[in-house]
Amino acid sequence: MEVLFVALPVALLLGAVAVVAFILAARGGQFDDLETPPQRMLYDDVEAKPEPPSDVKK
Repeated sequence: MEVLFVALPVALLLGAVAVVAFILAARGGQFDDLETPPQRMLYDDVEAKPEPPSDVKK
């Protein structure tokens, strides 16, 4: 029974921290665009081919 005197405040504190973190993320714009990030991995990245050094003779 004595463990409740420790566990309950710890649980309430962790819950309050999670709520505050969510509110800060929502106000900061973390959840503004929910569609683009999952689709971004579907597009191929085009990598530029490196140019050969100019001192190489053909």
